Amino acid sequence: MEEFDVAELVERLGSDEDAVRKMAAFRLQSNIGDPSFTDAFISEGGLPKLRYLTLKATGNTLAYSLTSLSRLLDVDKGWDHINQDVVERVVELVVTHPLVNILRGAMAILGAIVAHQHLSTGPDQPSAFGFRALKPAIAIYPQFLEMLVSRLSSADHALCANALQLINALMRDATSISGETEWPKLIKKLQELGVIKAVYTLMQSTALQDLAHPLLEFQALTKVLLRKWRDITVDLHKPEHRRALKGIHLASNPEKSSGSLDDGEDSKDQKHNPEKWRRLGFETETPSWEFEETGYLGMMDLTDYVRKHEDMFQRLLLEQSNSSPRTRCPIARASLAVTSILHDLFEVDKSDLDDAKSYRTLETRSSYDKIFKPLILQWSRLHLAGLQAFFRLWKATGAEREDFLKLVDLVRVLLEAVVAGAKRGKNIQEVEDEMQGYNLERLRQLQMELFELTYEDTWGQHLRQVRDELNHEALQFMKEQRIRCLLQGAWFSGNSAQTTHGDQINQQDQKATSVSSFRYVKLSHNRRFLHYADFDFKGDQDPGLDFLQEKLDLGLVSSVASNISTTTPPSTGSSSSTVQPQSTTKITIHGYHPSSSTKHTRNPSKSTTASKSTNSRKQETPLLVLHPPTHSQASEWLDGLLMLLGQQPLTSETKKLTQLVSEYGLKIRLLNVRFDEQGIEGEGQVPEVPSREGLDEEYWYDMGGA
Repeated sequence: MEEFDVAELVERLGSDEDAVRKMAAFRLQSNIGDPSFTDAFISEGGLPKLRYLTLKATGNTLAYSLTSLSRLLDVDKGWDHINQDVVERVVELVVTHPLVNILRGAMAILGAIVAHQHLSTGPDQPSAFGFRALKPAIAIYPQFLEMLVSRLSSADHALCANALQLINALMRDATSISGETEWPKLIKKLQELGVIKAVYTLMQSTALQDLAHPLLEFQALTKVLLRKWRDITVDLHKPEHRRALKGIHLASNPEKSSGSLDDGEDSKDQKHNPEKWRRLGFETETPSWEFEETGYLGMMDLTDYVRKHEDMFQRLLLEQSNSSPRTRCPIARASLAVTSILHDLFEVDKSDLDDAKSYRTLETRSSYDKIFKPLILQWSRLHLAGLQAFFRLWKATGAEREDFLKLVDLVRVLLEAVVAGAKRGKNIQEVEDEMQGYNLERLRQLQMELFELTYEDTWGQHLRQVRDELNHEALQFMKEQRIRCLLQGAWFSGNSAQTTHGDQINQQDQKATSVSSFRYVKLSHNRRFLHYADFDFKGDQDPGLDFLQEKLDLGLVSSVASNISTTTPPSTGSSSSTVQPQSTTKITIHGYHPSSSTKHTRNPSKSTTASKSTNSRKQETPLLVLHPPTHSQASEWLDGLLMLLGQQPLTSETKKLTQLVSEYGLKIRLLNVRFDEQGIEGEGQVPEVPSREGLDEEYWYDMGGA
């Protein structure tokens, strides 16, 4: 816009006609952000007229004027015309005016004033910018903060954003400039007015387009507050610290003989319970030093728990009064531990520079769940949930005083699993219920998984190589175990006709099979033949190979088939003494007819080679059918036969056992447990082997403790 137009615009701002002033103010708000226009506007004397409209105008003219003034302050112009009258007028509008378009501009101006850090020099101007500039006006309108917080629930997103930006400016100014006693008063007042609940609701809402940046700044300021509370050293010479500690002691319902509390130290003039503080879960009778890591933040969390759940606190102390000191859960230490876990979980020590980098990622909605952590605003409830989980796990594990750090690790795993993995829209009640649903077994499993992931991240390729080696070793172990089941022999149901070396079943065979109820099968010592025979009943002892008249050359076997389901749950034992005559589980061994030239060959290896050379010219037929009575026995024999033939196991039971052996092997490798580290005094000392006097060869000394 040309200079002549600027001059005309300034003249119109001073017109006596409201319509002219309104149009001029409307045009001004659209152009005031242009630096060249701003300089021309100031040189033409437009600032006094804009200030006059801010103080005296009404309706849309006032709304346009407020917007223009806020945009002027954004380009760092016009500060010399901001005095106490302007501040008081704008605060009045925030408190009394209902129109949204006026409130937007008013809050934007106040946000700029609070965020401005330069001292003023004019006689009519406030002594300083920042929160101090608003205090005289707030004294006139004490409901200012209440009305400001209430605007966070407005349906107008721009108004919510301006209100939150003003709150952020107040909090940042108070925490960076005010003394140690001033900023906690402002924060406490805002919390009492419901700012936490309002921002928590906004953070979980779907409308974040206009609110993302002020919400992220509020989240960063929450971390700043937590850091400041943590950095305050607990000093019992400070009245508020002594009162907090005294409140914890009195809430524990102490005995009358314990005396009153004047400080956290032992008093020479007063007699009290020698375990006054250890009874509450502190490690010593000088509790102040135990807040060294968490500072006043830890005291706030412990005090908040005791004050809000006094009955639970007293009941827990009463239950523990009848148990030995070693088994009592240290309530105070547990509370401080949960505070420390939450501090690490939400990365409270993360710098403002790191938080500022998050602004650049707010381009898509998918990034909101990664950046926004609304659960940090529910710190108190998360602390309570974590503390209750600690008590529950302490009781479930039967822990003692020496197990404290182990329980801390378990609670850390729980909070990381539930809180760190929670999505932005997950309600705090759902988080509490999920934490309550975790049992000890599930937590232990999750802890080991995280343990393995930690090593995976650290060692990477080396750990994968170790895992591959252990998988191979586990498979070889299971192969030997399954084959030994075949070497041991087993009883099978004899309820169907079987073929022997591919011969067709005749009527006599069917008649014999119908009489026989049991079949015993056993692998030969050289692992080349399956010996078997049919019996009418089971004897007291299993028959040896000499009593098994039939045998099957495994060199003739081409495949093993079965109707065993891989998803059937395994039985409790490897075999059952009670055989089910009508078992439907079947293992069929397929192969080829033996030729006359190979049937009577003395050398089995030559027989096997000769039979394989003629396999392509023969038709595959069933050689032997087995009916295992249990699923476990079916798994042993099916996978044993397959692995004996160089094939992979099929049943889920064998696969689970293989995985179990591999996982335990990996855990042992990771833990690096050796026999000379199992409580043996003196590094490198070999344990004394006890005498074998009075023992036979069935007893041995186990150095590994297995």
